[in-house]
Amino acid sequence: MFVLGIDPGLSRCGFGGVVSSHGDERAVAAGVITSDPALPVPERLAALHRELDALVTELAPDVVAVERVFFQTNAKTAMAVGQASGVALLVAAEHGCRVVEYTSNEVKLAVAGYGGADKAQLQGMVTRLLRLSSVPDPPDVADALALALCHLAACRVERLAEPAADRVARMARR
Repeated sequence: MFVLGIDPGLSRCGFGGVVSSHGDERAVAAGVITSDPALPVPERLAALHRELDALVTELAPDVVAVERVFFQTNAKTAMAVGQASGVALLVAAEHGCRVVEYTSNEVKLAVAGYGGADKAQLQGMVTRLLRLSSVPDPPDVADALALALCHLAACRVERLAEPAADRVARMARR
């Protein structure tokens, strides 16, 4: 399974692609899409759409995992993140990708084992789990990779929870 994680933001939108095959997970793409804060918001959103569209076209993920805006103390930041999130959801839907959303606490719990983990702890766990040679930087990249890892962990839990007969049938189809 190939999951593209997107950490939405208008100034910096992190992305990270993780492939999982028989429990072995590896990063195959990671980076950040930036926009010029001097430009009007509609132009920045259009540029983000173009960049994400090209990215999803090139990578062709099975699933796109986007961070769900759950709580933000700064209304201006929340609005920008919400707008960028909407663009990411739109692009994924336009490409027919399955879309899932996770809050940052869900991601931290799945990846670091603690919903209150800080940025450094999350970056460290992403580095370890994906056996990266260096810590993903900026943190938006680590957050995007963590979103992909969170979804892969959720899939493992779903498979373990499915009835035994369904598991046997699924394994027989492989």
